[in-house]
Amino acid sequence: MQLHGLSKLTLLDFPGHLACTAFTGTCNFRCPYCHNAPLVLAPGSCPVITEEEFFEFLASRKGKLDGVCITGGEPTLQPDLSEFISKIKAMGLLVKLDTNGYQPEVLKKLLDAQLLDMVAMDIKNSRDFYASTAGVHEASFELERIEKSISLLLQSGIRHEFRTTVTKELHSTEKMQHIGAWLSGLGGKIFHTSTLPSVYYIQNFKDSGNLVCGDTSRFHPVEDEVLQEFISVLQPYIPNTKLRGQG
Repeated sequence: MQLHGLSKLTLLDFPGHLACTAFTGTCNFRCPYCHNAPLVLAPGSCPVITEEEFFEFLASRKGKLDGVCITGGEPTLQPDLSEFISKIKAMGLLVKLDTNGYQPEVLKKLLDAQLLDMVAMDIKNSRDFYASTAGVHEASFELERIEKSISLLLQSGIRHEFRTTVTKELHSTEKMQHIGAWLSGLGGKIFHTSTLPSVYYIQNFKDSGNLVCGDTSRFHPVEDEVLQEFISVLQPYIPNTKLRGQG
């Protein structure tokens, strides 16, 4: 397992649980506003944490941590992800996976094996602007892979959330409305009647100073009043739409 970072305690990454966060390297997207540029562009230059070190750490926190959040980069690109998660689950810990959703076959395998307790999936933008926002070539981009992962989560019966990081340059009220209609079309009544409701979080862009595009002046956060417009156009489609990280 390719691990390049470990946050030893988080109260935010796995909502409702005391957890640690493990960071994997490499990604199949090149979102220009991504704040984890080293993990995406040059994981080989990042520090390496061996599995032995990681599991020794988990053993030392037995009874203190509830779970592990696995993020990236893009974790589903790791060929031994299921084995890695199985070892975590064998220690009695919960597992949350962060993913861009472009590997639905991996997500299905993990869900079928009941290895996941929560999944957070990024929604980059509306259908027409998805590839450009993800920084990939439109001609080779398969949007149906994203839609398959969305459908898998909606039908999974496990806790999950969708989330969009918004920037002033890439997102608009019209695009957010299109996202709402798109997701609602895939989920139908699930968004309104599910006993385990899907949550859709809007989170504002924050400049880490280390963006994939390399230009920290290229992207800016969305104004507060526009964020509220985003919420208002999304809630008719997805009632459980919220802002994250405000206030």
